[in-house]
Amino acid sequence: MHTLFAVYRRELAAYFLTPLAYVFMAVFAFTAPAFAFHVGRFFDTNRADLAPLFDYLPWLLVVLMPALAMRSWAEERDRGTLEFLMALPIPLWASAAGKFLAAWSVAALALVLTMPMWVAVNYLGSPDNAAIATGYLGTLLLAGGYLAVGQALSATTANQVVAFVLGTGAAFLLTMAGLPFVLSALGQNAPAAVSEFVAGLSALDHYNAFRHGVIGLPDLVYFLGLIVVSLTIAGVLIAERRGGGR
Repeated sequence: MHTLFAVYRRELAAYFLTPLAYVFMAVFAFTAPAFAFHVGRFFDTNRADLAPLFDYLPWLLVVLMPALAMRSWAEERDRGTLEFLMALPIPLWASAAGKFLAAWSVAALALVLTMPMWVAVNYLGSPDNAAIATGYLGTLLLAGGYLAVGQALSATTANQVVAFVLGTGAAFLLTMAGLPFVLSALGQNAPAAVSEFVAGLSALDHYNAFRHGVIGLPDLVYFLGLIVVSLTIAGVLIAERRGGGR
């Protein structure tokens, strides 16, 4: 745990020593309310809740989480520091978990910047604060899932742009998997078992349970499992490249 915390501090400091974290949080803090107020027509709903915000957050995370995750391993390989990191007396799991937790902390800080909207809806009316809280929890777990997938794909390349494109594509597929028109198309052209499997992969369905105020064990298992499996894959990929250069 000491080595995990050391990697976490190193990675978190690296985010804030460059403009990346500041730009990321500024973009998130601006675009999330913009989608809620303008695209989601927040004031036209005449309801004191954050449904317009939670409607569009998954699509925002599809782009922003891979942007945050792309540097995790690709940068190490590009700069040639991966061998140095592997030579340190730090377990590989601690490196993977530390990098993930640092990126997840930045994502959590970005989510905190949207909470003035929570204060605003309480000023405007009497929202279901428990549902809003679970919505934020679901958003944090969804962000963690996309980050972990993005970091696993970052371990496959030394090019951060390639890592971003791969991460965005994977997050997009996980989000699209639960949409009705996708499941309808599969139902007409694929066996029922395939349709059920794709529906089970849907990050959006599990996220929607949280945003409706329900914390279910299957949904928690889905997101935590996605994080653990993705980080394990990242560790395996990096272990295969131990001492192998870029």
